[in-house]
Amino acid sequence: MSALLQFEQPEPARKALIQLDEISKTYDSGENAVQALRGVDVAIEKGEFVAIIGPSGSGKSTLMHVLAGLDRPTDGTVDIDGTEIGKLDDGDLTRLRRDKIGFVFQAFNLVPVLTAEENIRLPLTLAGRDDAGGRVEQLLEAVALTDRRTHRPAELSGGQQQRVAVARALTSEPAVIFADEPTGNLDSATSAEILGLLRRAVDEFGQAVVMVTHEAAAAAIADRVIFLDDGQIVGDDNGLDADQILDRMKALA
Repeated sequence: MSALLQFEQPEPARKALIQLDEISKTYDSGENAVQALRGVDVAIEKGEFVAIIGPSGSGKSTLMHVLAGLDRPTDGTVDIDGTEIGKLDDGDLTRLRRDKIGFVFQAFNLVPVLTAEENIRLPLTLAGRDDAGGRVEQLLEAVALTDRRTHRPAELSGGQQQRVAVARALTSEPAVIFADEPTGNLDSATSAEILGLLRRAVDEFGQAVVMVTHEAAAAAIADRVIFLDDGQIVGDDNGLDADQILDRMKALA
């Protein structure tokens, strides 16, 4: 009896953690219309550190807001961890952001009446989850703030506040952290400290980080740099150093 031929089935294509297809974003209409994004395609994988850089007004923040589900595109589709967010209502979109996404902003955005520890614990509190694994304590140690846990934001330096913000973004173990100019208000030494924490989120915790920045030195810490100009991606490269990134930025200017 002849043997049956065995064929290996190809593995299904792996979906990126975040997938943007043909994204456009237009503000206002008619003569006042501003096209902030123009047919952008982006795929971001798990455990990847991506920096988005470009001249002022290039669409960096708009792109990050669309990637994070904070803003809906005018055209195109956004898929976050297997969910097309255009099909979600506002309540489901809020829950997806709460469960899958962490945020770090230039202005820290800490709750002023809460202590450092309470701010870090806040994502768990809002989700009604217990800290059974001692995650908050681990993060306080990771950001070297165990001795400042009872201090409110006004009692902390700018760098300490941003360390709280990074720890808060990590608390619920999101799939991706979005950082919008996280070092914009910090000195160079503190900036390096914050960038190191974001790097650890990728290398030790396996999370993806997407960071918008205008600083070549900050972008150089990323695995991959996306260059944006006039709402379009004009470069997407791996392994660039600060000088190479600066040269690209000068060419765009």
